[in-house]
Amino acid sequence: MRRLGAIALGTVIAQGLLGGLTVKLNLPLVVSAAHATLAQLFFCTTVSLAVFTSRSWFESQPTIEEQGTLAVRYVCIAAAATIFLQLIIGATLRHSATWDQPLPTDLLLTHIGGAIAVTLLLGTAAVLILRRHGSETFLTRPAKIALSLLAVQLFLGIAAYITRMASPNDPQPLNPMVGITVAHVACGALVFATTIVLTLRTFKVLRANASSFEFATAQRS
Repeated sequence: MRRLGAIALGTVIAQGLLGGLTVKLNLPLVVSAAHATLAQLFFCTTVSLAVFTSRSWFESQPTIEEQGTLAVRYVCIAAAATIFLQLIIGATLRHSATWDQPLPTDLLLTHIGGAIAVTLLLGTAAVLILRRHGSETFLTRPAKIALSLLAVQLFLGIAAYITRMASPNDPQPLNPMVGITVAHVACGALVFATTIVLTLRTFKVLRANASSFEFATAQRS
């Protein structure tokens, strides 16, 4: 916990320095994208601290054996990693053009592909938990929240794209585009944070069964 707290402190200091550089250098793409990405890392570090110090984490939770050959824990890790990459792509896309310029097509398509990957991985993790461990609210609650936030995030992504498509014709960034874009970024952070919570909880209560261990051994060999 001390190490994680030190990481959080170092991250927020670095975030402040990057924020100053972003203003000082007039919003360069690399610094702006790094500033947005580090903000997500800091947020999820504090979320992890909250999880590890919560009452539910210290309460005795029954250990449950994984069912099937596909371990939910590793699907959750893949989903969290993909969401983080998607946030980096989104930050790069967001800062790659001002409101009076069209978005880069290659980055836009990459971001759409990332949204599909996140939907498949997070949806798979949540469905597996709901099907295999439907009575365990310690796992099903963050899974349901993650699915709900994902649905809202996809809707906000479409809305942000529609308003952004019309922005080059506007004299300045207008409130609909700004508001929807900010909501899209905020909801993305919530999806990431909820997935982190879900991943940590699966590692706390789920243990690998013999079939999944044999499957992993066969994959390595």
